[in-house]
Amino acid sequence: MESRNDRRVFLQRSAIAGAGALGALAIAGADDAAFARAAQGSAEQRVRELGLVLPAPQAASATLVPAVLSGAMLYVSGHGAARDSGVRAVGKLGADMTLDGGRAVAHAVGLNVLSTVRNALGSLDRVVRLVKTLGMVNSAPDFTGQPAVINGFSELMIQVFGEVAGKGARSAVGMAALPGGWAVEIEAIFEVRPA
Repeated sequence: MESRNDRRVFLQRSAIAGAGALGALAIAGADDAAFARAAQGSAEQRVRELGLVLPAPQAASATLVPAVLSGAMLYVSGHGAARDSGVRAVGKLGADMTLDGGRAVAHAVGLNVLSTVRNALGSLDRVVRLVKTLGMVNSAPDFTGQPAVINGFSELMIQVFGEVAGKGARSAVGMAALPGGWAVEIEAIFEVRPA
């Protein structure tokens, strides 16, 4: 009887100690992420240091809202490259556009997304992290390099928001066609800080 009670007490104490250790690790991880962000500087500062020029933000239209802020989440609608991006933004990967050309378009789409995020939030520094990316690639039937194309967007997000906050869950899929013949369309979800 005593051994059963002793065992129960031991298990309870072990569970409490384990929970405390896990909590301490979670807090340490959060502190490490905050420390890493502070060491890298702000997202706005990194945009300046990288010499990135963001295009004019996309305007709302009759049925399109470029981004919706709901609670701590910013949902960014599907974006193509800005018209004045300097890249050929129309084409089909694996048919009339190369993988490198597609990556350049995805990078330009990233600049357009950042412009919308800044316009919606007032500053890129309000972004806590990129949560989810959906990358759509206008693809020939046998083209399978969609993830490599969308890397052009993902690498930009890491440069701007950092190694941790710039990486989120991601899908990269091929499409038979995209609006206006776009080569790449990307939508994204960001977690944000209150204003």
